[in-house]
Amino acid sequence: MKLSLRGIAWPVLLILAVSLVLGGCGQAPADGGKAGQIRQGKGDPAVVVIADSAGDWGFPSPYGHYLRGPGYVRMTLIFDSLVWKDEHGYGPGLAEKWQWLPDEKAWRFTLRQGVKWHDGRPFTAADVVFSFDYYRKHPYPYIPTAVVTRVEALSDSEIKLYLREPYAPFLDYVAASIPILPEHIWKNVSDPKAFKTPEALVGTGPYRLADYSGEHGSYRFVAAPDYYLGTPKIREIRFVKLGWDMAVAALKRGEVDVAQVPSDIADSLQKEGLRVIYNEGDWVAKLLINHRQAPLDSREVRQALGYLIDRQALVDTTLRGHGVPGSPGLLPPNSRWANPEVSGLYRHDPQKAAELLQAAGYKKENGLWTKDGRPLKLELLVPAGAVGMSGAPSERQGEFIKNRLAQAGIQVDLRAMDAKTVDNRQATWNFQLALTGTGGLGCDPEALSRLLVRDIYFGARWQGNAELSAVVKRASAEMDPAARKALTARIQALAAEDLPDLPLYYPRSYWAHNGKVRIWYTFQGIGNGAPIPQNKLCFVRD
Repeated sequence: MKLSLRGIAWPVLLILAVSLVLGGCGQAPADGGKAGQIRQGKGDPAVVVIADSAGDWGFPSPYGHYLRGPGYVRMTLIFDSLVWKDEHGYGPGLAEKWQWLPDEKAWRFTLRQGVKWHDGRPFTAADVVFSFDYYRKHPYPYIPTAVVTRVEALSDSEIKLYLREPYAPFLDYVAASIPILPEHIWKNVSDPKAFKTPEALVGTGPYRLADYSGEHGSYRFVAAPDYYLGTPKIREIRFVKLGWDMAVAALKRGEVDVAQVPSDIADSLQKEGLRVIYNEGDWVAKLLINHRQAPLDSREVRQALGYLIDRQALVDTTLRGHGVPGSPGLLPPNSRWANPEVSGLYRHDPQKAAELLQAAGYKKENGLWTKDGRPLKLELLVPAGAVGMSGAPSERQGEFIKNRLAQAGIQVDLRAMDAKTVDNRQATWNFQLALTGTGGLGCDPEALSRLLVRDIYFGARWQGNAELSAVVKRASAEMDPAARKALTARIQALAAEDLPDLPLYYPRSYWAHNGKVRIWYTFQGIGNGAPIPQNKLCFVRD
């Protein structure tokens, strides 16, 4: 098998992740170590190897990647958006300037000149117009493209995007997130999800895909020499699948340059000369609740679960304190948009839980809560193995929840399975309780809409409160920050009252590197909030 782009061919080497290793960037981070103490990696200084415990995140085209942050981030190495973000804020992408025109409910963009697609064809305003038209016909589930009703090319270098209504998170959720497609390639593609030929990977970004093995979870990206910001300083980026222990050992030996590391060894790695950064609050572990079926369609039962699961003890016991208990309003306490009156709700209170279960028609018999002679028994799905995020919920958290609920008189059948299987079960509502998690909370508060009411499988998908749906819509259209903050506070209060899912904790995520490349966390996350320190600019410039 070969990948080819307009006469340029790269052999696809299905190399095992370990052999690749042996051969060869939200919230403000805490940066450990001093420059003079940093251990330098081995091998070619222009080649960076990144360990990933999960491995395969899909074919890195806009429609081929897995709909989680790591899949999206890999795709952004190849494709650009109109706006991009660095560690400080918004900056130029394919557009150099932009302006909101309130009277027209439109955004005007001035595009870069001289940009080329990887096959040498020029990038023009027509490609932007085509891209938004294409996303309207073939929705990109990762991003709300439907807010744009029409795109007009004013010239070869200027476009205007008209919105249905004002959309406050436009820069994060649209301009800095939507990958722009080459019209000359995609105009004849009728099934974008099935489009996985080399031409599907022609972008304007700093890298091109050289090798990809879904089986082995490995990727190799090579620098695009004609990139408009100049040839990237890192010539090659390799992603290899390695479990936590193997990744740490390879990092110490200099065979891996960047890796996410367990929280309990972060300090020791820093003492050994590695640089460690961390992020807290951009990612949440949740107990997803199937509120469409009994008994979890009862608000009292859901609230009882909230009082029975001691979130502080969960953090202290299963994360050794490397995290913050979840807020029932979803946003973490350190968010500037957080409602402080909500974060302290549902503190551990078995007596309050008992009152709620009694109100829902249950009674205690022989130590078990029963209704109509049947015990209250729930199935809890938990991801088994690596899910690509330090602190992500797994069997350890599942056992904690099972034991706490059992002590209170609720039976729990714990079922561990592959993380993607858990996602699929959630997507089809084939579950009662499930442990899951997602990033994006450090981004614009539109995350509340995305994770509470929109039809996204790792969100609550809650349509049981008309006021909540209405306030979410109003908040998205409110351009005044103070008024929007008040609406956001109300959203959190309503979510906490209904409790369609239960945010459990915000884990502290640690990444270590050897100084070959400086990684950092992107302002409000990559795109619409991916809290992963692998911004493509880390590899492009010093």
